[in-house]
Amino acid sequence: MAIGPVAAASGIAVFNGIFNWPIAVLCLLLALFMQIGVNFANDFSDGVRGTDARRVGPGRLTGSGKAAPKTVRNVALGFLATGGAAGIAAVLLGQQWWLLAVGAVAILAAWFYTGGKRPYGYMALGELVSGIFFGPVAVVGTVYAMSGEILEDAVLIGVALGLLAAAAMLVNNIRDIETDRAAGKRTLATLLGPTVSKVLYGLLMLAPFSLVAIYAFALMYGPWVLLLMLIALPAVLIVAMGSTPRDFILALTLTGITNLLLGVGVGVAFWGGIVGFFNPHV
Repeated sequence: MAIGPVAAASGIAVFNGIFNWPIAVLCLLLALFMQIGVNFANDFSDGVRGTDARRVGPGRLTGSGKAAPKTVRNVALGFLATGGAAGIAAVLLGQQWWLLAVGAVAILAAWFYTGGKRPYGYMALGELVSGIFFGPVAVVGTVYAMSGEILEDAVLIGVALGLLAAAAMLVNNIRDIETDRAAGKRTLATLLGPTVSKVLYGLLMLAPFSLVAIYAFALMYGPWVLLLMLIALPAVLIVAMGSTPRDFILALTLTGITNLLLGVGVGVAFWGGIVGFFNPHV
């Protein structure tokens, strides 16, 4: 979810002749460190709340007692701070100052997903926020940092990747429905129930391809991106028929792979442009 949006944004920037290597690298570091930071923050907050006491997914540091809560918290804050530093550097290079506010909101969103007294991850908002920040905010923000422009292509591709990010969050929560309910954690999956959540997951996984299809035959390498449905469709079927944590972990893996390859594939398609390697901006 971190690499795909920056890769797609970079391709869009190349297509429009506004690509900036240093800013692209800094945006990638920002996205990666934020992703790692939010995972450690989630590990810490769920662990100290006791939410992970009966966890069915992969083991966590705090809940399992493998690391002290304070250590996990400090690691989370360290990654978030490092990501923030990369973001500040990107703003200094691009001179797009309002992005500082966007970065500050992103760091707060990372921490308060499961942290604080009223975490939004416990109010069924995890999918929405994840979809926004690892979709439109990441893609549009990267392009804007390079150029100061909000491009329609970046918005549409950002929405597509955001839907996949939301799908990743949802399938993770489908796996944890029973344990989350027992712990009092209200997620979208616990509110909707397994059947409706599985249908929604399928829609979130397949809807992005309707957006990508707009570009599929207009860009040199666009059609190849549609082949990723060969990964997305099995994920949808696994979730539809799944009943064990292992099923949903496999689907989560396939969701992440789809997200990554879709972002990279769209980036390559834009990089190739309408006339392939003869794109005047390459």
